Amino acid sequence: MPFIIAVDGPAASGKGTISRALAQHFGFYHLDTGLLYRATGAKGGDPIASAQGLCADDLTRPDLRSAEAGQAASRVAAIPEVRAALVDFQHRFARQEPGAILDGRDIGTVICPDAAVKLYVIASDQVRAERRAAELNADPGEMLEQLRERDRRDSERATAPLRPADDAAVLDTSDMSIDQAVARAIAIVEAARR
Repeated sequence: MPFIIAVDGPAASGKGTISRALAQHFGFYHLDTGLLYRATGAKGGDPIASAQGLCADDLTRPDLRSAEAGQAASRVAAIPEVRAALVDFQHRFARQEPGAILDGRDIGTVICPDAAVKLYVIASDQVRAERRAAELNADPGEMLEQLRERDRRDSERATAPLRPADDAAVLDTSDMSIDQAVARAIAIVEAARR
């Protein structure tokens, strides 16, 4: 049985950085599930058909980390048929040996509710906006506005809203360095593996 780690949280909380570091540390596979939605939104056209036809090559597009792709992802993620089309992809990925780490917004609550470890990574709105602005060379005020709108949309959607799983360990990275956040996450996983 593969060891599955679900890492959820809002945009720019640090979940991707933590997930990649965990995958490297434990030798597990890693999937940024947001890329599935970003690629679906970036393909344009009918989002349901785009999701159904998604392939691994679609996840390598250079424009998937843009703010526009992030907004498109949030819009298509609210469509239940898009989410359903991408669930199988995620389930197959999670079953890889020796283990897999999936990061997103509904991994611990919907995609892998039986994950051995569930992390819910958060940071203050201001910290997240500053991080994303630095990443995209954008205005922090605009980023704050965009993140809050995206959080609202992701939290209020009827299908798989953004929220922590009941048994998730909440990791607030607001005042942590990357090394501190990763060390805390590794400690949580190691405790679960004992």
